Amino acid sequence: MVHRTAAGAREAVIQQLRDVGLRVTGPRLEVLQVLSAGGHLDVEALTAAARERLGTLTSQAVYDMLRHFLDTGLVTKFERPGFPAVFEIAGQPHQHALCVECGRVENVEHEIPIPPEKALKGWRTESAEIIFKGLCPDCRKA
Repeated sequence: MVHRTAAGAREAVIQQLRDVGLRVTGPRLEVLQVLSAGGHLDVEALTAAARERLGTLTSQAVYDMLRHFLDTGLVTKFERPGFPAVFEIAGQPHQHALCVECGRVENVEHEIPIPPEKALKGWRTESAEIIFKGLCPDCRKA
């Protein structure tokens, strides 16, 4: 397991921004650092977490940053029916488990089955996604 120092993690995020051609700003750096800590955050949770360190930050500014991050491939977006979308740092392909009660999202390492060619005649499949839906441990206890 690789452990990064706070300074090392900060430098990695700065390099990510530079690699995709985005200017390094305090708010961009903070939002990416919050996302780099892991988890799936909606815009409001992301704004609140980044605001704790920055002092001021609007949800609209975070929406704008996320649009740039999505366009450059730095982050991915996961739509949750009935709940706000959540974002995470782009990484290795993976699947998700979604709690239908509280909206909690967890990453799941699972291979995607390849559909038989007969099932999608004439199609060129570019990606596939499996979403496991159910109740998370906390909602099952409640």
